Amino acid sequence: MNLNEKFVVTINREMGSGGRSVGRILAERLNVKYYDKAVIEGLTQKLDLDAENIERIKSQQSSWWADVNNILNENVIKAEKEILLNLAKEGSCVVAGRSGFFVFQNTPNHLSIFIQASLESRIERVMRRQNLSRKDAIATIERVDEERENFIKKNAKTTRYDTRNYDLILSMDGLTEDDAADVIMSYINRRSK
Repeated sequence: MNLNEKFVVTINREMGSGGRSVGRILAERLNVKYYDKAVIEGLTQKLDLDAENIERIKSQQSSWWADVNNILNENVIKAEKEILLNLAKEGSCVVAGRSGFFVFQNTPNHLSIFIQASLESRIERVMRRQNLSRKDAIATIERVDEERENFIKKNAKTTRYDTRNYDLILSMDGLTEDDAADVIMSYINRRSK
């Protein structure tokens, strides 16, 4: 990865792993823009849908109104990809989630990272961050994991757990977000030599 040219770092992550925070820290250290929910906001404006409906449509399984959902889902995916690619054209950036490993797979100077953590660590983080009971944290993690996996399987024809999708896979167990950013920066610096 060449830091002297326009680049994209994508961070896919497990719910509760701290990946979003790592992405923000990494963007600050690289002095580039950071995108996550901003993409959803752009889609909201473009498609006149609210963020909750967009996420539901993206992860939708077959139902009695599957044809309507398929049309909406294709439009959401197309718009989201277009927005992401346009943001990356504007300048170097870090993108958290949004199937970045897939969207930018053919983009030169792209680094793809997957951040994970043990289930217990994820549960504790979600409980603390969202002020949830253990039972609700587990239910939230299971729901989000399933939605993300369904989306990737349907649209990228792979699983987000396929290590071949990433240049670097990082476990957050025992690491702070700053520690993780240090590891990623070290990796980037070694690759940019």
